[in-house]
Amino acid sequence: MNELIQTQNNESGDIIVSGRELHDFLGATERYKNWFERMMGYGFVDCDDFTSVKDFTLVNNGAKREVADHHLKLNMAKEISMIQRTDKGKQARQYFLKLEENWNSPEMVLKRSRDILDAQVAKLETNNLVLTQRVNELEPKADYTDAILKNKGLVTIGQIAKDYGMSAQTMNKKLHRLGIQYKQSGQWLLYSDHHDKAYTHSETVDITKKDGTNDVRMNTKWRQKGRLFIYETLKESGVLPLIEKEDE
Repeated sequence: MNELIQTQNNESGDIIVSGRELHDFLGATERYKNWFERMMGYGFVDCDDFTSVKDFTLVNNGAKREVADHHLKLNMAKEISMIQRTDKGKQARQYFLKLEENWNSPEMVLKRSRDILDAQVAKLETNNLVLTQRVNELEPKADYTDAILKNKGLVTIGQIAKDYGMSAQTMNKKLHRLGIQYKQSGQWLLYSDHHDKAYTHSETVDITKKDGTNDVRMNTKWRQKGRLFIYETLKESGVLPLIEKEDE
């Protein structure tokens, strides 16, 4: 079927016609704005029978100018064509009737059903890819935090630092710069804002001095709660454990 007047489909699957293109085909002599307002007098309803849109047209100097247009549903286009009582109007109406007949044929109904199904499958596949990406983005965090929560024992700062690819000395200095701990008598202690939150545990360690005498030293170890606190604090500063950097 030759395309007498260009048509397209809207998001709801309706066949629509440009009001301006129909106006031109019918050979209406009135300005489009006046002609369309007169057609509105036949009881057509905005959003039910047509929608108002903006289009662009080329002017003499090649520039684009915005103009008002309307997307007419097929029933409105047919009725307007019939109202004209001209050969052009009759031709347009017969064209729309034939278009409607083809549109409602079993083959076209089946094709539209397949198109809708294909679109739904494509949408589901896209949604699945998005969900997969989000899961992959969240999995590293879950792996690291799960490892923290599953481990009920104490850990040294060296063990925590290893998760970040740092030395214990570098990690201690970083926590000091972040206002978490300070060093006193060779032991790292938490500042008052944090020392009562059960993040750490002090252990007494037996040591042997260079001269062979025995002595003791206080050593700070971190509870898993404190390890999680370090993780959240460093993350706010843009520092992530190695397991989360691998998928960046």
